Amino acid sequence: MPTLSALHIYPLKSCAPLTLDTASVEARGLTNDRRWMVVDANGKFVTGREQSRLTLIRARPDGTALLLEAPGMPSLRVAPPAADDERVDTAVWGAAIAPLLAADLAHAWLSRFLGFPCRLVYMDENCTRLVKAKYDGKHGEDDDQVSFADAFPLLLISQAALDQLNAKLAAPVPMLRFRPNLVVAGTEAHAEDGWKRIRIGAVEFDVVKPDVRCVFTTVDFERGERDPSGEPLRTLITYRRTPEGVTFGQYLIPRGTGTLRVGDGVQILA
Repeated sequence: MPTLSALHIYPLKSCAPLTLDTASVEARGLTNDRRWMVVDANGKFVTGREQSRLTLIRARPDGTALLLEAPGMPSLRVAPPAADDERVDTAVWGAAIAPLLAADLAHAWLSRFLGFPCRLVYMDENCTRLVKAKYDGKHGEDDDQVSFADAFPLLLISQAALDQLNAKLAAPVPMLRFRPNLVVAGTEAHAEDGWKRIRIGAVEFDVVKPDVRCVFTTVDFERGERDPSGEPLRTLITYRRTPEGVTFGQYLIPRGTGTLRVGDGVQILA
């Protein structure tokens, strides 16, 4: 049986990955995954695609707060805003949302590190983003929710898919270039492309759509810079191009809540 070999979250959208042994599944994805986000002075969301230095920021849950760390910066603990604090109108890939604004100290810290005026926002329970707002429910149910993640609550990639890619590259890349939440071992390369529904531990998931990859895969998150060779996207184009785009990994929607643990079995239900 395939097994869950790694768990990752990204508490601040586009920040450095945080690797876990266990994680709780919520309707929006893994607990603490992409519940914070950077927006510019105009309220537009900011990602590592255009600001690769975002990947150098380590964001870790600290109780209910968020601890921010980055090279050359003092650490900063940011408390979650209160439900009646100021909100800002923004959107993630066209899906309008109104998250809470964090404290001014957080805005100043991020602006100093990234080098342009920006602000930190938080997705509380009252900030709802429906999957159907972008996908019209074609891949799920009308009330499916998602965090600040690009499209769906979770991303799964098979370890064998990365191994196959690295066999084609002059310089191997780590799995975290692709920013998965779940990594599965014990399968053939891209076996996940044929899955419709799976169970990990006691939690079931619908496998809804392949992840179409972009230039973000070329960002070396340990250096906060793009790879000048354009890899691994340059190689992926040669064998993973589809009518939708270059795909690598599959998006999931949870059909329940529970706890996932590294080493859990992955049962293919359909």
